[in-house]
Amino acid sequence: MAATPPPLDPMILETAGLADYRLKDSGNGRKLECFGDMTLVRPEEQAIWSPRLDEAAWAKADAIFTGDTDEEGAGRWKRQPDTPEAWHCAHGPARFICRLTSFRHVGAFPEQAAHWAWMSERLANASTTGRQPRLLNLFGYTGLASLIAAQAGARVTHVDASKRAIGWARENQSLSGMDDKPIRWICDDAMKFAAREVRRGNVYDGILLDPPKFGRGPKGETWDLFADLPGMLRHCRDLVDKQSGFVILTAYAIRASFIALHELTAEILGSGVESGELVLQEESYGDRPGRRLPTSLFARWQAA
Repeated sequence: MAATPPPLDPMILETAGLADYRLKDSGNGRKLECFGDMTLVRPEEQAIWSPRLDEAAWAKADAIFTGDTDEEGAGRWKRQPDTPEAWHCAHGPARFICRLTSFRHVGAFPEQAAHWAWMSERLANASTTGRQPRLLNLFGYTGLASLIAAQAGARVTHVDASKRAIGWARENQSLSGMDDKPIRWICDDAMKFAAREVRRGNVYDGILLDPPKFGRGPKGETWDLFADLPGMLRHCRDLVDKQSGFVILTAYAIRASFIALHELTAEILGSGVESGELVLQEESYGDRPGRRLPTSLFARWQAA
């Protein structure tokens, strides 16, 4: 008789998001949210239910993303008069700049706050051993996770293929008053950098892996999540501390399943994997509790 695989129960990580963030409403493929003092409307394909607020409330948003709604396609913003293209927000020790980009992102992903809290706890615990833990942030984007990790006591290596993203991350570092924190900002292809780190024999206490579905490196290198993720995870296996390290993988690819991420991570890194979805909590209205808006899938591994 064939062996029965162990039960696989998804972990749902619910969060209200960042300190300066609120998910006010969602529905009809959109979300109404606040980043600091700015209210935005952005596409959200998974919000297939009906909005709770009337259209007049949505129309008061400072900026509404219109045009192409594909994750990797360009679009545009319809802004109210005097609406800035950039503004400041905060979360814990990090201060950061939000911007209205043509890819509908603003420089922060509120659902990631759940991972940052888990990461910070482990880095802080590692710091009590008398040595400074090392964190590798691959596809690090605007650097919020890197700043929070540095504040938790880590020496951070931040890698992103975009010079613009690296510049944005450095702006956030200065805005947060963390110019003295040990963060290496590296503009490079994440796969190539990880492979070199393996050859160098470097080891990290934690690795953050938040890859796009598709991407390009600074020298035209290509990234495809489904084709390249297994190889990247093998690099992470070779780079993470096998005694006490951790790996956090997030994927925003809708046609994937948390089970696919779980099985791949377990195959490469071994036992100690938990997986599921990141979920944002919508605000409550009267006796109607806020709904749960799924944003991405994740798998994370921790050494036994």
